[in-house]
Amino acid sequence: MANHKSAKKRIRSNNAKRLRNRYYAKTTRNAVKKLRLTKDKNEATESLPKVVALLDKLAKRSVIHKNKASNLKSKLTRYVNQL
Repeated sequence: MANHKSAKKRIRSNNAKRLRNRYYAKTTRNAVKKLRLTKDKNEATESLPKVVALLDKLAKRSVIHKNKASNLKSKLTRYVNQL
């Protein structure tokens, strides 16, 4: 258990950041899943830039690794182009 005031504050702030990161990561995962399940070329082309922006934002905030974001963007772009 934390003994210092600063350590207690750090526990609170870490928990808040963890919940925020989980929310953004889950939202992005759902967006990626929805894009992968899309069969309509126009709809997929429209939503691809939004999903890419979400992935870039997560990578910038170090929620996911930049290489993982890059790999996901590449695979999603290839999928949309194949439609």
